[in-house]
Amino acid sequence: MTNDQRLKKLQKILDEIEVYSHCIGKLGYDMECIAPEEGIEQAGDEMAVLGQRLFKLSHSRTYVNLITDLHSDPSGLDADHQRLVEMLWRSWCKEKNYSARFAYETDLLSNRAYSDWLKAKKANDYSLFAPTLARLTDRIREMTALRGEHSGTVYDVWLDDNEPGSNQARMDAFFSALQARITPLVQSIVTEGKPLREDFMSRPCPVDQQEKFSRWLMELEGLRPTATVLGTTEHPFTDGYGPNDVRITTHFYENRFISNVFTTMHEGGHALFMQNEPAELYKIHADNGMTNGMHECISRFYENLIARSEPFIHYIMPKLRELSGSTFADVSEREMYEAVNAVHPSLIRTESDELTYCLHIMVRYELEKGLINGDISAHEVPRLWNEKMKTLLGVDVPDDAHGCLQDVHWAGAYGFGYFPSYALGNAYGAQIMHRMRKEMDVDAVVASGELWRIRDWLKENVFSCASRLDPDEWIVAVTGEPLNVNYYLDYMEEKFSALYGLK
Repeated sequence: MTNDQRLKKLQKILDEIEVYSHCIGKLGYDMECIAPEEGIEQAGDEMAVLGQRLFKLSHSRTYVNLITDLHSDPSGLDADHQRLVEMLWRSWCKEKNYSARFAYETDLLSNRAYSDWLKAKKANDYSLFAPTLARLTDRIREMTALRGEHSGTVYDVWLDDNEPGSNQARMDAFFSALQARITPLVQSIVTEGKPLREDFMSRPCPVDQQEKFSRWLMELEGLRPTATVLGTTEHPFTDGYGPNDVRITTHFYENRFISNVFTTMHEGGHALFMQNEPAELYKIHADNGMTNGMHECISRFYENLIARSEPFIHYIMPKLRELSGSTFADVSEREMYEAVNAVHPSLIRTESDELTYCLHIMVRYELEKGLINGDISAHEVPRLWNEKMKTLLGVDVPDDAHGCLQDVHWAGAYGFGYFPSYALGNAYGAQIMHRMRKEMDVDAVVASGELWRIRDWLKENVFSCASRLDPDEWIVAVTGEPLNVNYYLDYMEEKFSALYGLK
């Protein structure tokens, strides 16, 4: 059999794999956004059944032989097909020792974990979720052991899954560099910063007005309305099923209108990535090969570098006033800009300010490192969480819902190792913005509302190569140099020193 024939056979299997994968994803979207509370567990069980079929397809003798042969001898394959085979091979190596039963039980545990987490969060009672988290972390160590020998710790393996080339030593150094400059800046703001007006930030804004504004923001970002859906959920996320079906979710709070604005811009960034990869990658199922850090780079880019900028506030204020009537009639553009960037060490990661956000990630990084490596137990999480929140952010955690139950990521076996991607995304984004400013007057573009120009620049320079490269290669291809956290830290110091009138 020639490699051309192998590719054709592989393509047919991948066509079917994608259908099952999309069906599982859509059931997951339904579970988190539409299903009644009593139907959530059933949806999770149904996803696990479909997962069995997906497992059989991706572990069949035919499939394994095809990717093994193509990986060992890629002659005649173009660069995109070589990358596709490499990514399929990596995935296979991670799961080749899983039995069908083991994979099904893992899916079942992960899917039911969401229901357990949701119940615990609504009841504000971590004890309802602790046994599930304990089973999940045990399962993760079992999954890692089945891979065979590996260097470093168990958590090293999961960090590398999320960001190839990453490990604890590298992430420890990264977070140490962040903390060394963020913590003193936060302290200076708290003790020396000028006061900012924020009284209007809790004014009621009806959900229907917020929804209209969200849809307007999605189009402003450059999303195609006929290929994008907006839904609501407890913990916002974005799912994509190819470039023509991308689903954004948000959460509306009547007395925190700004939460939805930045959630929409954040999730819209994910959606832009999903809609704008090269057409040839979607065709051969080589899309969506970027890492979580790359994805979070774009969502954090739109949420912060664009949406929290003064030019953006200038552009959106007329529309905000139009939709909200007199709600913000007495608020100037400058006052709105200052308020949406106000620094307050707080409890909730997704509602935190841009400056202290990475401190929230550090709390989670330290805890999941301990959990996955078996150094701490699931039952210790609330106490350790509260201690780290006090140490890093200086805040007291009043209850579980505002503490260790606030995030959905640990409600499933595959969410561990993800949190550092947010902080990496921040650093990637600032470095990319530095490069973009060399070719475009970004402030002028944003102030004029021509965000399609930013989308198109990202499409050409960032989205085009994300699935084709590992992260270290990708950031060099985009910016001309390896990851340099100082672009991010310099940006933060310059912005917040000016905002608060610091010397």
